[in-house]
Amino acid sequence: MATISMDVDTSQNEVYLYGDIEKLIGNRFAWRYMKDYLHPTKDADRIRVPIEDKDVIKVLSDIRSMLKKYGFDEKQSETSEQVLKDFYEEERKFSEFSQKALHIRNNDCAPNEFKAFTDSVIRNMPARSLYPLQLLSAYHLAFAQNACNFSVPGAGKTSIVYGAYTYLKNLADDDPKKVDQLLIIGPLSSFGPWELEYAECFGKIPTVKRLMSGLSRDERIDYLYSRHTAELTLISYASLVSLQEALTFFLKYNRVMVVADEAHKAKNTSGGVTAQAVLEISRYCNARAVLTGTPAPNGYEDLYNMFKFIWPTKNIIGFEVNQLRDMTVRRNDARVGRLIDNIAPFFIRIKKSDLNIPAAIVHPTIEAEMGSAQRRIYDFIERRYIDAMLEEGITDISSRFKALLVQARMIRLMQAATNPAMLKTPLYEFLEDDECPQEAYQAVNDADVLKEIMGYGTIETPTKYLAVKKLIEEIIASGGKVVVWATFIHTIHELKEYLAHHGIASQELYGAIPVEQEGVAEEADEQILTRERIVREFQCEDCHYKVIIANPFAVAESISLHKACHNAIYIERSFNAAHFVQSKDRIHRYGLKPNDETHYYYIVSRDSIDETIDARLTEKERRMTEIMESMPIPLFDNVSSDMGDEDIKALIKDYVRRTKKN
Repeated sequence: MATISMDVDTSQNEVYLYGDIEKLIGNRFAWRYMKDYLHPTKDADRIRVPIEDKDVIKVLSDIRSMLKKYGFDEKQSETSEQVLKDFYEEERKFSEFSQKALHIRNNDCAPNEFKAFTDSVIRNMPARSLYPLQLLSAYHLAFAQNACNFSVPGAGKTSIVYGAYTYLKNLADDDPKKVDQLLIIGPLSSFGPWELEYAECFGKIPTVKRLMSGLSRDERIDYLYSRHTAELTLISYASLVSLQEALTFFLKYNRVMVVADEAHKAKNTSGGVTAQAVLEISRYCNARAVLTGTPAPNGYEDLYNMFKFIWPTKNIIGFEVNQLRDMTVRRNDARVGRLIDNIAPFFIRIKKSDLNIPAAIVHPTIEAEMGSAQRRIYDFIERRYIDAMLEEGITDISSRFKALLVQARMIRLMQAATNPAMLKTPLYEFLEDDECPQEAYQAVNDADVLKEIMGYGTIETPTKYLAVKKLIEEIIASGGKVVVWATFIHTIHELKEYLAHHGIASQELYGAIPVEQEGVAEEADEQILTRERIVREFQCEDCHYKVIIANPFAVAESISLHKACHNAIYIERSFNAAHFVQSKDRIHRYGLKPNDETHYYYIVSRDSIDETIDARLTEKERRMTEIMESMPIPLFDNVSSDMGDEDIKALIKDYVRRTKKN
């Protein structure tokens, strides 16, 4: 085996490689890596690598990883400067540290240390008892200080973070691992749940600062430079870039644990400014946690920024982004096993089956027979669109034009299957894309059908509304509460009015409902309807409304309804399985009592696109569950996506079957 040794000259700000350098240069993959990332210069008997303005330890670590990856034996130079000796010693210690983190992840904990951790959590987090896997996950995070949690929605990732945080917070002041504050980076919808969970874990309200639109940029900056900051600071990913300098100061001068919640939102590895801002501040954190139930929605490359964030000076992944992309395509690539082994010490994952929660009850699909006017309108629209697709040969959506055209037509069919009155609304309200072709916006140009659409609201009530009302009345009569999931905002508004007309109070929960602007929940202006206020009220036993009508696109993440609500009705659904599964997890998650029954009701219009969506979601959910239960890092490809080639083919197949039958 070829041997390479390293040396460092800090006066010249260079790293030198000696030994079998011709073999190193002759290895095209190793040399290409060096040229792309290390910018070497070849001398007669050595290779010089500039340190420039980079961290010398990071450069040494990159070189060492490269040598190991491409099969070179590494030999420590006898003339090494102290910095290199310190590096080797640090690497040795980190290797031991990583092995211990791996043992903890695999539930092989030192009994005395684990007991000390457990006792601290019980003592300092008195209002919440963590279940065994949560406790192990919290211990793993507290030990590593820098780790990812890829557990499924509903596993209690927020409680896990608080368990680790309270242990680190209560260490002695001279302990280098001690932290005093939390900075949560996440979507706006996560702010309320973080505050609520704190109160439920610790039995008290935290001091909180939300750095969001309610404050001017100057106010946010002043806060971050202040010496009197809150225990819990919340900021969205979108706000990071403009506050990066102030955040750096805040992290340098406080002992902060930083949590990247729903971290898949910062996965961009192609120079995205948000992702770059997250990575920039990572160097100044005392502890780091990454939380997401979907760590690799597009492929293994999505993992890159997550592990770079938790260990900015270490090459944990061991692969470059282009290699990770290649491994995503080559699913049986042997490197995948090495990747999982590399990251295993620093991630933990609780699967749905690990939660031991009562199985949900999925009721038989409720088929609503369309009214005569709706049936005429729907059949006209469907025939026009499907026939056009067959004539145009659009059985795949490989091009942007085809994708937009098909998407527009599918939206129109979904609208017609619920309430044809939505066909009056211009499609740009649903497809926010200036480049969308004009064909995509066309609705109907048949005069008779157009007349029925324009007057549909006065002709008949959508039968789906009747079915939803009947179900809600039965659920409320038995003392229950219910969340109704709808795809279109028009449906949310109209259904609310329809239910109110029949004496059923409900509340809307979708993207336009604001999050609270500032401080803890009690300080919110009670005249302003916020998502947090709606969820708080809904959880109360004496809440005057027993129904929430929600949109899974806006609130399928972060919000928990399972303590008050055990029933979900789906009045309409799209092909997007990820949003569907996430919405189901709002009421089916850890914390349910053994005798709690979770009920799902799906309403579809007979002989319509609804039936195709129902079948496709059933299959996609089955495949997603299989993947999530069997793979350490689940890759979904287009399993969870919103309308792929297989969805279009299934729709056409169902249409042909129905028209032949009739």
